[in-house]
Amino acid sequence: MRQLILDLLPESPPTLDNFVPGGNAETLAALTGWLAGARAETSFCLWGEAGSGCSHLLLASGFAYVDAVSDPSLAKAPASGQLAVDHVDELNDAGQIALFNHFNRLKMAGGMLLTAAPQPPVHLALREDLRTRLGSGLIYRLQPLSDTEKAAAIATQAKERALKLSPEAINYLLRHAPRDMRTLSMLVVALDQYTLEQKRPVTLPLLRELLNLETNA
Repeated sequence: MRQLILDLLPESPPTLDNFVPGGNAETLAALTGWLAGARAETSFCLWGEAGSGCSHLLLASGFAYVDAVSDPSLAKAPASGQLAVDHVDELNDAGQIALFNHFNRLKMAGGMLLTAAPQPPVHLALREDLRTRLGSGLIYRLQPLSDTEKAAAIATQAKERALKLSPEAINYLLRHAPRDMRTLSMLVVALDQYTLEQKRPVTLPLLRELLNLETNA
């Protein structure tokens, strides 16, 4: 049985350059400036619904990364001067105390804390002292890409690979593939490799084959 095509692709780690901003150019510019030291605030909080790109940007920051979904107590959070904590809304009581202490340590040491959540800090069910700390820094919302923006990004990535994708093929991907931009971008790479392997142009039947291989592998 053929392995999952996406597993065969080269590693494509999240970077600031491969983030598709859509309507988030201002947020991306603010984050880039903060990461470069242009602002003195200790913390930067990104918030937005699932698939908006918060995790991508936290991973792209280069900070020590901890996901509260898998480590709600922050037991594995290192004593780093640059810490990124994803899904802070998933922190348990011990994790909230730990993040409060991390914030204070980083503020004293001139460090940086990057966090992400589905809502701004003021609306999170966290300890009041932690909400206050997170709310004292920079807070920006990430808007999810519209289907039009995703289609434009896919078309651009396909063109860069000299891969001919019709509007019908792009719409098919948007309807039947995972909708986050990272997976869609990887599918463009997979589709490019698959057409070369099969020596066939991109058609809807070929797209169905590709997605079925991924589903059944």
